[in-house]
Formats: sequence, C-alpha cells, structure tokens
Amino acid sequence: MKKIIILMAIIGFAFLYQHSEAVRNRVAEINFIHANPNNLSIQGEAGVLMDEESGKIIYAKNANERLYPASTTKVLTALVALEKGNLNDQVRVGNEITMRDIDESSAGLKQGDVLPLKVLLTAMLLPSGNDAARTIAVYIAKRDSGKTNMSAQEGIQYFAKLMNKKAKEIGATHSHFVNPHGLHDPNHYTTAKDLAIIARAARGNPVFREIVSEEAYKDPTFTFYNRNELVNRSSANFFQGADGIKTGFTDQAGHCLVSSANRGGKNLISVVLHSSKEGVYRDSTAMLNYGFQKEYASN
Repeated sequence: MKKIIILMAIIGFAFLYQHSEAVRNRVAEINFIHANPNNLSIQGEAGVLMDEESGKIIYAKNANERLYPASTTKVLTALVALEKGNLNDQVRVGNEITMRDIDESSAGLKQGDVLPLKVLLTAMLLPSGNDAARTIAVYIAKRDSGKTNMSAQEGIQYFAKLMNKKAKEIGATHSHFVNPHGLHDPNHYTTAKDLAIIARAARGNPVFREIVSEEAYKDPTFTFYNRNELVNRSSANFFQGADGIKTGFTDQAGHCLVSSANRGGKNLISVVLHSSKEGVYRDSTAMLNYGFQKEYASN
C-alpha cells in the first residue's frame, strides 16, 4: 500500500512539475514578446496582420509594396458580387468558359450549367475556380449595366471597373485590378495592406464568412474542396481557429494567402504575399500566433 501511495505521489509530482514548466515557458514567451515587439520574421516579401474588429495593423512587412495578388483577387470579386448580385439567382455559364488559360485553376464548370450565385461563389472561393470567377463577373456586369447582350470580354472589363471602384471606396487605394481571377497582368496589382482591408470588408458579409470557412462543399452535382490548408483538419498546416480566407499562386506572384482566425472572441486577418509553397503557411501561422499571443499578453 505504501508503495502505491509513493508511486502516486511521484506521478503527481511529475505532473505538477510538467504543468509548472509549461506555465513558466508560457510566461517566458509572453515576456519575450513584450520585450521584443519586432521579433516576428516572415519569409514572404510582404505581410500584414490586422485586428478585424478595429482594423488596426498589428504587424507589417512591406505593407504598401506593390505586388501581384494571384487568386487572392477573388476576395474582392466575391465582395462585389455579394453586394451587386442576388444569391438565389440562377446563373447560366456562358461562353466566358472558353477564355481559360492552360493549367489554370478550375471548378469544372461547363457551358450551359446553371447554378445559384451562392454555389458559383463557393466554386470560386474553395477550389479557386477561374471559370466561376469569369461567370460571376459577366453575370454581375450584365445585371449592373442592364446590357444583357454584353460580350464576355466586355463583361469582364466592366466588372474590373466595379472592382476598382469598390477598392477605392473601402480605402484600398494602392491597388488596380483588370480581371476577376488574378491571372497575371502587369497592371493587376495590390498591396498586403490593401488586401487586408478588402478581406475585412468581405468578412462583413455572413455568407462570405460561411463559404471561406468550409473544408468542402458537396451537392448532387458538384464537390468542391477548400485549397486553404489552414482550415483543413487533416492537413499538417491546420490552424486551430482558422476560418478563411483565400489562397493564390502564379509564377509572378509566388504563393499568397489571405487568412483569418478566431480565438477567444478575438478575430485576426493575415496577408502574406510572394512566399513559398510551405513558407506561406509558416508565415501565416507565425503572424496569427503572434497576434493571439500579443492579445493574451495584454490581458
């Protein structure tokens, strides 16, 4: 009996020691953050961490450097579509589907398909379908202009004007967009800070927040998987509390990621531009952890 009691005491002591060690490590980590407010370093060429509620920038690296956004462009496309469109509208996929580039990301849409706008937005935001982005752009252009005979190219040009107008309205004034999908164009650019502003505006819409937080979407016709590994529970890059937002990649833009996460009622938005395939997740995770640790330390 004495041996059992002694063994239990040893186990209890070991548990307490490990627990207190974890606490000491946590305190040391918090003290380090306080003492070194600029200790965070990311691989990406530019990055921004924003408090979603206030819009305050918590961390920035080359925040106003003009860079290519790749498919993170689709955050703005969604914002414009949600404001100008009707989620229940049945949208027919037209000949804009033939404008695709070789090897671009696609949701697998076919000319003649008819989908509700909400499903088209899902097809654009989860598997990053450029086909869906073009169909959304043409649909919104025709709806907003009242010109139902507008060509696909005219529709995309019209929609780009709506994108630029919206960007300026919300304060993303260092950007210029020429298409709804983000395929490379030297005149299609943004900044990490502008993307954070755009993402914050988009997250003001509950449908947008719902879509970008999903790991997958399935219906009898389509199955779409989210390319954002931060929200994928089976991924090594899964981040606890992540609820969005959008990946992006072209050769010129590198790997980009606009992400969001919530912990303890605190909502953060991070943007990483021109990083590597794995680096973009390390960068995003580092910034989000930094923001939550900073919040923890201030309480």
